[in-house]
Amino acid sequence: MNKTILAIDIGSINICAIIAEIKDGRVQIQGHGITRSQGVKKGAITNIELASKSIKKALNDAKRIAGSNISSAVVSISNAYAKSLNSTGVVNIPHKDISIKELERVMKTALYNANIPNEFDIVHVLPYNFKVDDQDFIEDPYGMNASRLEVDVNIIMTQKSNLSNLTKAVRSAGVEIEGIVLNGYASAIATMDEDDKELGVAVIDLGGQTSNLVIHTGNSIRYNDFLGVGSNHITNDLSMALHTPLQVAENVKIRHGNLSETSNEIIELPIIGDEESRNGVSLDIVHSVIFARVEETLMLLAKSLDKSALREQIGAGIILTGGMTKLKGMRELAQSVFPTMPVRIGYPNEERIDGLFDELKSPEFSTAVGLVLYSAGGHTEYEINFNQQLLHSKTVRKEDLGDIRIVQSSENREEQSALQIKPETKRETKKEENIIFDDLPDIGKGNNHPIKKFVNWAKQLF
Repeated sequence: MNKTILAIDIGSINICAIIAEIKDGRVQIQGHGITRSQGVKKGAITNIELASKSIKKALNDAKRIAGSNISSAVVSISNAYAKSLNSTGVVNIPHKDISIKELERVMKTALYNANIPNEFDIVHVLPYNFKVDDQDFIEDPYGMNASRLEVDVNIIMTQKSNLSNLTKAVRSAGVEIEGIVLNGYASAIATMDEDDKELGVAVIDLGGQTSNLVIHTGNSIRYNDFLGVGSNHITNDLSMALHTPLQVAENVKIRHGNLSETSNEIIELPIIGDEESRNGVSLDIVHSVIFARVEETLMLLAKSLDKSALREQIGAGIILTGGMTKLKGMRELAQSVFPTMPVRIGYPNEERIDGLFDELKSPEFSTAVGLVLYSAGGHTEYEINFNQQLLHSKTVRKEDLGDIRIVQSSENREEQSALQIKPETKRETKKEENIIFDDLPDIGKGNNHPIKKFVNWAKQLF
């Protein structure tokens, strides 16, 4: 079955829209559009109108190349206002075989058991450990024979206000949102391979104004964190240190940014407020400014990695992706910050996508490519998505799925408890709804009450 998908990565520097077609299990890129981001700062929407215009421009460029008029999209959301918490769900298996219905029930039980703050909405519910009876670390419990199923999940949520502003900006561009994916999660999908998933890996996305860290161990993401520092901060540092305009500082960073080699070469730069004059600056100073900022960023991310308490489970090491990785010597510097772990630069995985434009092969577009792969089935098996649907790759008949709802209010909790009463109890309750003359209460002594007398007379008569 063919399916056309639209992915929109809303970054702080660029907005990228990709239109792709899924055909016979393969992803074929049809078109893309990239535009400068406006109305977005540090991953959050700061001006809905400007953000909407930027989204619309990128979208129109993608539509023009693809010749498609798709109007629903999977959109990235920044980790800036996201939080995560762990929860556990346990269910009994009445028919002894674990079906999709039981998997959905245990996942939604885990979500039901979590203490979700009122001001947050769910983005992902990711299972990282299934337990069947007393057997732990089950990769895929589907079809197994068991009497009890347990799951540990990582719930990723974001502030409702942040989500609402994102939705408004996208809808103003003429697009409906059919899915929302955490940007660090999407970057991980685009850059990880099967060995990384098996061994455990940390993916660090170094963007323009933000940096994200996600740790994938077992079956899914276990930890995610956010740092409001990116490559734009290097540009600001250079502008202030060299007393030169921001655009000139950006060009210096791109042309002369080198973290591994220094040079005494002198370059002439215009001065802020007096661009007619030129100031001679040594490339050694440029190196020192860039090195200091990047090293500080990586050190902060290393602290976050330690805070996760998952360092020992990361056998595949660190994947660096995002626009900042284009700086020469980035991998070597990161290796010195993470000396006991292998480090590599992560590029979007071309093996899973056909027709990937050269422009999209850069690490800065890992999130956008990851959104496409997520839509094509690259998500975590049995995760619950933003629309509270269970995502899986199994072929299941509709009648096998029960009407399972997520309930979080106290009223719904009582309703769900009532639904879990045993069938025998339900039949007994139903009986009690009918009036049975023998069960009428005795008001007074013995059978002398007028109603009782009437009932006894009626029984004898009929």
